Amino acid sequence: MLVALAANLVIAAAKAVGGFAAGSPALLSEAAHSVADSMNEVFLLAALRRSSRPADRRHPFGYGKERFFWSLLAAVGIFVMGGCFSFFQGVEALHTGTQEKLGGYVAGLVVLGVAFLAEGASLLRALHQVRRQGGASAGLRDPALRTVVAEDGTAVLGVTLAAIGMVLHMVTGQVVWEACASLAIGVLLVYVAYRLGREARDQLIGEAADPEATSRIRSLLRAQPEIDSVEALFTMKTGLDSALVAARVDLVPGLDSERVEEVAVRIKRSIARTVPEARQIFLDVTDRPAQEAAESPAATGERGGA
Repeated sequence: MLVALAANLVIAAAKAVGGFAAGSPALLSEAAHSVADSMNEVFLLAALRRSSRPADRRHPFGYGKERFFWSLLAAVGIFVMGGCFSFFQGVEALHTGTQEKLGGYVAGLVVLGVAFLAEGASLLRALHQVRRQGGASAGLRDPALRTVVAEDGTAVLGVTLAAIGMVLHMVTGQVVWEACASLAIGVLLVYVAYRLGREARDQLIGEAADPEATSRIRSLLRAQPEIDSVEALFTMKTGLDSALVAARVDLVPGLDSERVEEVAVRIKRSIARTVPEARQIFLDVTDRPAQEAAESPAATGERGGA
């Protein structure tokens, strides 16, 4: 990632120099885009390092949510540094116009061509990593990898839009084409920032575990002969590969305290084996009144184990 960060900084500098030399709003928008990507890679490096710290007394559930926090900052960076600046460049170009400098535009297009190759290669590497981690459904669960894929994809599309705008400006002499390209880049970046920010927000405020994992846990609990009913099941992601599981269950009548403890330990181990990401598991045994217990499915023979 350090190599990608250095490459992004070099590309951003080249775009900025070319943009100022040619007076190209589209190229300057892409320079801001590359600066935002560079800042985001710094955020992602911080996320990877800080989220791997082990749990301690102050953070007993670990630091897994650091990834979600830094991904949220990355989304803000894309919105402010990329989207807003691109909108500004597009509106400014429409308002004041710009002078066409053919030599500067040719150099700018060369810079965009190099950037397209570099960003395209980075996107292909990111997509290969997604495939290695189990495809889109599994690989894109990682907020860091999801942000990299989004950044590289928008970078390739942004470079393409900027090049189209510059070529049409050169051919027609109308700055409106570049202005439209800058505005389109701004819309693209704002949309990506919104999607990334919404996903990071959901994970930060306590998103439930995957529905498939929750369903497996519920089925496992219901299959236990000592459990009469599952009153409630709560799950929450505490990191990329970790989740908290809390279940409120009603046991069949007649179990003594020692037997309840043995059952609880066995069930927790079964959940941990079935759903490896369940790192913290809590079972709460409800205490039903005697009349309700007598009318329970296990006591009436409606469910096996009575």
